[in-house]
Amino acid sequence: MALLDILVYPDPRLRNKAAAVEEFDESVTTLVADMTETMYAAPGIGLAAIQVNVPRRIIVIDTSEDRSDLRVFVNPQIIEKDGEQQIDEGCLSLPGIYAPVDRAESIVVRACDQHGEPFELRAEGLLAVCIQHEIDHLDGKVFVDYLSRMKRDRIRRRLEKEARKRDVA
Repeated sequence: MALLDILVYPDPRLRNKAAAVEEFDESVTTLVADMTETMYAAPGIGLAAIQVNVPRRIIVIDTSEDRSDLRVFVNPQIIEKDGEQQIDEGCLSLPGIYAPVDRAESIVVRACDQHGEPFELRAEGLLAVCIQHEIDHLDGKVFVDYLSRMKRDRIRRRLEKEARKRDVA
């Protein structure tokens, strides 16, 4: 396993759309393992392959307190949404940034596991938010896209300034 570099907003590669996984081979298994290690080390509760500059429709999520509930979604599609909730979202690609975003409260997602086995899952609460957030990444969206232009610009400037400080150090 290897730690992968996480792209930081406003990196334009975060806007790429991920391609469907057609072949469930060792490269998928390796990528899932590397993404999982990267997510836990960050630390985070979700990671999309596009965030590590791999344009494939793969996400890993673990919303448990003790990191005991890893979920892998390959080619995920939300097929049902219900209700609405607002939660402060954060993102490994926007370190230190949190903002309220409206999401569906309950969803049904259809996906495959890392071995190509299809499944459907009804998710609510934080898991539902996390799945929606990570699928947005696969579609080239970042949670700040739901914010006003003024807030997005302020966040962009802040992260660019922090990146410049890191580059100087």
